[in-house]
Amino acid sequence: MKTALLFGASGLVGSHLLNQLIKDTNYSKIKLFVRSVTEIIDPKVEIIKTDFNNLQNHKEDVKGDDCFFCIGTTKQNSSDKDEYRRVELDIPEEIAKIAKSNLVNSFIFVSALYANPKSSGDYVRFKGLAEEELKRLDFPKLAIMRPSFLMGDRKEKRVGEKIGIFVFKLLSPLLLGPFKKMRPIHSETVAKAMIRAANENLEKNIFESNEITELF
Repeated sequence: MKTALLFGASGLVGSHLLNQLIKDTNYSKIKLFVRSVTEIIDPKVEIIKTDFNNLQNHKEDVKGDDCFFCIGTTKQNSSDKDEYRRVELDIPEEIAKIAKSNLVNSFIFVSALYANPKSSGDYVRFKGLAEEELKRLDFPKLAIMRPSFLMGDRKEKRVGEKIGIFVFKLLSPLLLGPFKKMRPIHSETVAKAMIRAANENLEKNIFESNEITELF
């Protein structure tokens, strides 16, 4: 029986991931790292109120088998550029380094479509830089998920994203070949694929959106 470490359980993918981990018999414990105490009550769940500004204080907590990282933000929620970089790049890098030092076996990371460390756009550049650091750390098992537009019930309203999903759902039958990865994907599908990646020996470690669907 394994211990899962989950960062970002309040988000679209993370909430599905938590539900799936609770039901998964491979895991006897789920360490939930949160900013504020949540009302989740389950015998498998250990809630760790986390100071993300002082992650080294939690080094002893970041111990287990599989680390699932789903934290992300938007420029709307983090208008300060330094804070945006901290959430999208600094936090995942620091957590990954702590996990590696604690001999965590696998790191499963939600990245982004077209992640690229050399991109001019902050979002995909930070995701790409985080991916490069994860590769450098050389976990025994690494899975990087690059979902397209995520479908599901969000707590916050993102009008632009909803319009994008609607348009790309209409266009999905036309998105073939290299454009298949642009098709919208359900957040629950991503969550299930992450668990599969942590528990099976797959031949690759970067999964484009259409490949995540094939995993599921």
